Amino acid sequence: MKLNTALIVLSLASAPAFAADPHPFSKTREQVRAELVQAQRNGDIATGESSLTLREQRPGQYPAAPIHASKTRAQVKAELMEALRTGDVLAGGESGATLNQLAPRRYPVQVTAASKSREQVKRELAQAIHDGEMVANGEDGRTLNEVFPDLYKADHSHASASSVGATPQY
Repeated sequence: MKLNTALIVLSLASAPAFAADPHPFSKTREQVRAELVQAQRNGDIATGESSLTLREQRPGQYPAAPIHASKTRAQVKAELMEALRTGDVLAGGESGATLNQLAPRRYPVQVTAASKSREQVKRELAQAIHDGEMVANGEDGRTLNEVFPDLYKADHSHASASSVGATPQY
């Protein structure tokens, strides 16, 4: 009940701020009409339940959309050759695996640098367990502190105290 009352009071208090905006629209009526005419001319308006634009429904009736290439042919060829060399191309079939995943001995080893040490990861895990930031069982993706708020106190001073080096108060 208190939450509902607080939300109502907050929404009523913030309403004048939204109503006081002197320029809510940045385009004039003529600019909007010109954009509508241009969209109709280009076939960029969706109609019907399919949400396809007129250009997508009847491509022969509208001019071709301009293509903006971001890479040159040489760049694409070089990337393809590198992907073939390292095995970073999809293998045939429905697995979605790359060639270097299916046959790792045929391709050079990909070295990845660890960004965190084992001890750092352990500390982060212990902190997440302590704060209830682990995902609870279930399909909704909520964390333990969201499912069981009484078990995990929302102590925001802990994060600021630990960053300064002080001992947190529980």
